[in-house]
Amino acid sequence: MQPDPQTDTLERTASRFAPATARDRLMVGLDVPTVEEARAIVERTKGAVGTYKIGMQLQFAGGLAFAEELAREGHSIFLDVKLLDIDNTVMKGVENIARMGMRFVTIHAYPKAMRAAVAGLAAAGGDLCLLGVTVLTSMDEDDLHDAGYAGGVEDLVRVRAADARVSGMGGIVCSPHEVGVLREAVGPSLVTVTPGIRPAGSEAGDQKRIMTPGDAIRAGADYIVVARPVVRAPDPRAAAEAIVAEIDAAL
Repeated sequence: MQPDPQTDTLERTASRFAPATARDRLMVGLDVPTVEEARAIVERTKGAVGTYKIGMQLQFAGGLAFAEELAREGHSIFLDVKLLDIDNTVMKGVENIARMGMRFVTIHAYPKAMRAAVAGLAAAGGDLCLLGVTVLTSMDEDDLHDAGYAGGVEDLVRVRAADARVSGMGGIVCSPHEVGVLREAVGPSLVTVTPGIRPAGSEAGDQKRIMTPGDAIRAGADYIVVARPVVRAPDPRAAAEAIVAEIDAAL
């Protein structure tokens, strides 16, 4: 049987973005209201975290410039913008994000948006992993039905993961509960990023499809995203190091 060139390319892409160590697997969301607070967390956790995620709250408080600052200092930065717009807007947005030196960026996993993002990255170049967001971890099947989807969460995750693979994305975002389903759909060709992570004893908050760090890694997640259990901890560094130890034990 002749090798599939597309599969070979996708697996090389996934390999390029695969985490090398337990620490690399931990993404900490800087979900705080000011850059000053975010900078303090980075200072306290430096060396204990693989990637810092900058989401919507901080983006609207100077977080984009801060993301570039951190990237220039050599940090791996995940810009969680969840792009979804007309093709040209998504494409041009990704071009600029690639030039900012980001490591990861999110696109809502609609086929046209993902194809536009891939085109934008091809135009700009750079070592940027495009992540397709399948179904938000704050949503369950009732929420999907309210939004007009007839099927269940696993069905939609499977479809969107397959679309991400065909589109040429670098990875997908899903809850740890769907990692196994995802691997059936796309194999090892995409890295998996899993929010909805709560260490044992933590409050679920607004998350619905959650799992502990160790269980998420054992389920097959490449990266886990943790925000509140680290950034709101009395000792953020100790909280991050405990999660890395749990990841290491699960590998």
